[in-house]
Amino acid sequence: MRPEYPNNIGKKRRLTGINGDRRIFVIQDEIRHCPKSNSDKVIYLQKMKFGDSRHSELRFGYYMLGKKPGRMCGRWVWGQFSLQISSSDLCAVLNKAKTKGWI
Repeated sequence: MRPEYPNNIGKKRRLTGINGDRRIFVIQDEIRHCPKSNSDKVIYLQKMKFGDSRHSELRFGYYMLGKKPGRMCGRWVWGQFSLQISSSDLCAVLNKAKTKGWI
């Protein structure tokens, strides 16, 4: 049985910059898109708010169902590097972001 898609809205996360600075952010909202070409992949566009400021940024990422033996097998695993996405899937995600007023 396939696990439910992750919901990260309201969760705090941390980034470490290349200079070592740590930045805390909260995921305010997210858009999820399931490509027809790969049912084991879910594309996310997340709206992140940093600290107490009004500063927010958007982040693309994806989850893949874990395949390697071990504790992550069959679970959703986060990936944020080198997202590969078809032009039709990218348009679908960006249209959802426009509908929400993000862009």
